[in-house]
Amino acid sequence: MEAVLFDVAGTLALPEDRDAWLAAAAADVGVALDADASPALAAELEAAGRPGPWSAATVPAAVAEAYAARDLDPASHRAGFVGVLATVALPHPRLAEALYERILVPRGWTAYPDAAPVLRELRARGVRTAAVSNIGFDARPILAGLGLLEHLDAVVLSYEVGATKPSPEIFRAACAAVGADPAATLMVGDNAVDDTGGLALGIRTLLLPMSPAGEPHGLDAVLALAPAGRAATS
Repeated sequence: MEAVLFDVAGTLALPEDRDAWLAAAAADVGVALDADASPALAAELEAAGRPGPWSAATVPAAVAEAYAARDLDPASHRAGFVGVLATVALPHPRLAEALYERILVPRGWTAYPDAAPVLRELRARGVRTAAVSNIGFDARPILAGLGLLEHLDAVVLSYEVGATKPSPEIFRAACAAVGADPAATLMVGDNAVDDTGGLALGIRTLLLPMSPAGEPHGLDAVLALAPAGRAATS
């Protein structure tokens, strides 16, 4: 095994608990939420299309083009998600924007507790690692703030390479970024469609269903599949 590729949202980390997400965004715009009604509002917002490893239930025609291009362009990412969140009746006109802003900062995320230890151990074994994500903004500050970036050899983002999972192109770019043969590479993710696109290149895939934020995610399973590889290089 030369390299392991990791999905980000739902594999290495997860956006914060939805109730905390809503409460933090509301505080950012100075709105007081009804304590009895806020859990239902948070659930409605998540179902509508919260940024992260979720998909929108219904996309308004006005932002359909932006939403479709969300993982290829930062402006489309913002417009698409803010437009989807704004379909929910909100108590403040700037709340949809504030909810979106939470996805851009480390405090809006929680790393799985086994993510950093597994990445660290892979490096110790000489196995190179990369984060591979369908995303429309730079996730490096998020990964850095969560203490994960320092353990990764590369970060491959869809909007930077112009291809989204499950296209083999993004997996090919990831293997090139870490100098690995696809046939000696493992992809770890949670989405049975997006994260299996590398199979066309010979990349083996491990799917771990999404765990709740803050709980161990079972990433130790990767270590059993990735024994010591070639010597790590700087």
